[in-house]
Amino acid sequence: MDDSIFSIELAPRESSEAQTLGQALGAEVAAEFGPRDEQTFALLARDSKGLVVGGVNGVIHWRWLYVAQFYVAPQARGGGLGCALLERAKNFACETNCVGIYLDTFSEAACAFYQRRGFEISGRIDNFPPGATRTFLSLSELAARPSRGSLRPAHT
Repeated sequence: MDDSIFSIELAPRESSEAQTLGQALGAEVAAEFGPRDEQTFALLARDSKGLVVGGVNGVIHWRWLYVAQFYVAPQARGGGLGCALLERAKNFACETNCVGIYLDTFSEAACAFYQRRGFEISGRIDNFPPGATRTFLSLSELAARPSRGSLRPAHT
């Protein structure tokens, strides 16, 4: 193929042409692997004053729960909130019939935290961001998990 007949330009991802490309690729992927059936979610943890001190944001697709963001405020760290949030995310994955959970982190401490809770490293990119490593982790043993605990109900 003679690529001298093509021009390649940089365009905003939000442009109609870029959206059309995404839809075309989405249709091809869905034809081979089934629809994504995306469901976004957020789990919020509040302190006794009702202030959000942590949470998990993500999306479920192809029966996998993706943790896009996992955060515990500095003043709430060390008291078990991270463990409770992760446990609630695992339970939510089971409740929504997911077969697994996946996430990524730049933090070695966070990577160790997830590994202690059954996640396995499934990939790494060194020097991303520069000077660090991006680590991808997954947990795929959800079907056999008993439902255990959740966050306490919000105070009203």
